[in-house]
Amino acid sequence: QVQLVESGGGLVQAGGSLRLSCAASGRTFSTHAMGWFRQAPGKDREFVATIRLRDGNTEYGESVEGRFTISRDNAKNTVYLQMNSLKPEDTAAYYCAADSQFSWQLPIHSHEYDYWGQGTQVTVSS
Repeated sequence: QVQLVESGGGLVQAGGSLRLSCAASGRTFSTHAMGWFRQAPGKDREFVATIRLRDGNTEYGESVEGRFTISRDNAKNTVYLQMNSLKPEDTAAYYCAADSQFSWQLPIHSHEYDYWGQGTQVTVSS
């Protein structure tokens, strides 16, 4: 089992920045990739970003490419999501997830992840 705890959400004005953190504990050695997803009320869960822990390779959702950056600190078992130039449409609950099934393809679908955090709310005001 892997436990994930997100932090760093909050209220920010459009154009501002936030950094989310996701701390992993438990059987973290079995984790190959970690990702961020978001879900706004009434909408489907949306892929935001993912990172492979062994080599740092990343992939981003189209709506956040160029504004968000995912990174990891393997020594701290923590993944970060730096969000810049935030827009009101970025408002959502943001979830961290861990994938324990190795693949050379980065996981961008929610069903590829085995463990999920409880989520942290990000609200961007216009």
